[in-house]
Amino acid sequence: MTAGKVAILMGSDSDLEIMKEAADVLNEFQVDCDIQVLSAHRSPELVSEFASKARDNGYRVIICGAGGAAHLAGVVAAHTTLPVIGVPMNSTPLGGFDSLLATVQMPAGIPVATVAVGKPGARNAGILAVQMLALADAGLAKKLSEFKSKLTESVREKNKKLQAQVKSR
Repeated sequence: MTAGKVAILMGSDSDLEIMKEAADVLNEFQVDCDIQVLSAHRSPELVSEFASKARDNGYRVIICGAGGAAHLAGVVAAHTTLPVIGVPMNSTPLGGFDSLLATVQMPAGIPVATVAVGKPGARNAGILAVQMLALADAGLAKKLSEFKSKLTESVREKNKKLQAQVKSR
């Protein structure tokens, strides 16, 4: 496992299905991670305590998933100097648009890297966390290069199949 670990926080246990995507990516890259439910509104003291002690507890990146008002990532970012990645959840009738705006619209000085809404965003949050950790970990950087090469090869294969289908028409 890598030298740094990643915290995955979510406002509710109902977010687990989506946030598991981030954990799956981290596991694929053999990056240690912990998953916890912490709510900016229902347990603000716990959020503050976790975020303010996160660096001392060995975390290097924090991924936060939240729906609705989606204040978790911003509150965490206010209490730490670690990079925070926000994953907006599509848990309301607004389809995640409210969560996206709440996560991305941070005041100057409190940055939150915001990814797409839902599962694609959670997956990208995991990859972004790996990229951040890879800045100081050559082995992880190599794994990322291999990952990107596999993505490229996947596209080549899909295009090859498509071209064969088009020619057979």
